[in-house]
Amino acid sequence: MARLYVYLWGVTMDVYLDPRSGRTYPLDARRWQGDDGAPLTVGPRPGIGPESVERSTRSLWRYRAALPGGVDRPVSLGEGCTPLIEGRWGDHDVRFKLEWFNPSGSFKDRGTSVMVSLLAGAGVESVIEDSSGNGGSSVAAYCAAAGIRARILVPEGTSPAKVLQARAYGAEVALVPGDRTATSEQAMREARTTAYASHNWHPFFLQGTKTLAYELWEDLGFVAPDVVVTVAGAGSIVLGCDLGFGELLAAGHIERLPRLLVAQPERCAPVHAAFQGGPAGAFGPTVAEGTAIRSPIRLPEVVDAIRRSGGDTVAIPEDDIVAATRRLAGIGLYAEPTSASAAAAIDAFAARGAIRPGDKAVVVLTGSGLKAASAMGRIVT
Repeated sequence: MARLYVYLWGVTMDVYLDPRSGRTYPLDARRWQGDDGAPLTVGPRPGIGPESVERSTRSLWRYRAALPGGVDRPVSLGEGCTPLIEGRWGDHDVRFKLEWFNPSGSFKDRGTSVMVSLLAGAGVESVIEDSSGNGGSSVAAYCAAAGIRARILVPEGTSPAKVLQARAYGAEVALVPGDRTATSEQAMREARTTAYASHNWHPFFLQGTKTLAYELWEDLGFVAPDVVVTVAGAGSIVLGCDLGFGELLAAGHIERLPRLLVAQPERCAPVHAAFQGGPAGAFGPTVAEGTAIRSPIRLPEVVDAIRRSGGDTVAIPEDDIVAATRRLAGIGLYAEPTSASAAAAIDAFAARGAIRPGDKAVVVLTGSGLKAASAMGRIVT
């Protein structure tokens, strides 16, 4: 796999790439998978230096030079440029990246802005998306900004606040019986006739997510952090960090990749199981609903990205997720349980030596507690 990675970085033109076979496809806003059903990414691009950052632009589009597709008119609501604050978690100095300051309240806006910009530029008038909540409300927001009709499919047990938010943007929201997998299967059937603006499948979504890496690099004075602690459902933050920091490393703007330390809920931890080489535990309902994805479509790529960085994974018990949610609120950070899983993992990673004294450690808090009002009500009362 290492040799394949080096080979892929030899590709510099803007194409879609199947990282499993090496097959390439022309860029096409409506294409979201390979002919054989494999997930695609965008062929590797050269990283940019500090001089290429458009510092007068107060959104992720300040990194436009790192993005493919030649988007002339970005669909932007001011996403990116989120706070990075210093904090302390037990005995550990950390920096919290507050991704809920994105316009719809979660990190998903990074990928959605870039994806919807491509779709709008191609003249797409309507899309379908499937989501456990945050992705759907994000796509609904940016489609509203772009004048695109959006149909959002969500599992029937999705947080009412997230459903309400998507509907407020004017999207059609359909509750699908069953779990997250059933919702995805329904969306893929409907995608045969409608453009699929999938935050899990569309290659351009990851291009937006990679701006998190560029932003952390800029936040820290154009230096990479030593560690990034995050959660994974489909793994888009992991893959975005791998893309962004990988570009910066290849261009000589950082000296090494940050270690990617990834938390999943114990009741739904396929990435953790695959990374650690053990069997997946029993699946069950989790308060961290945003990570409740049993079969991530890019699972091999997510595991490879963690390994490439020298990272690690951990599965977090439900009680620890709940405790971390309360603990974050106690220091003024109202994070939804999904993102609180990252904070819950800090002590476990530190005990293993994956977070070391003096490390520049960034903990990504992906979404606001306001996005999960029902769960938060059960946790804090």
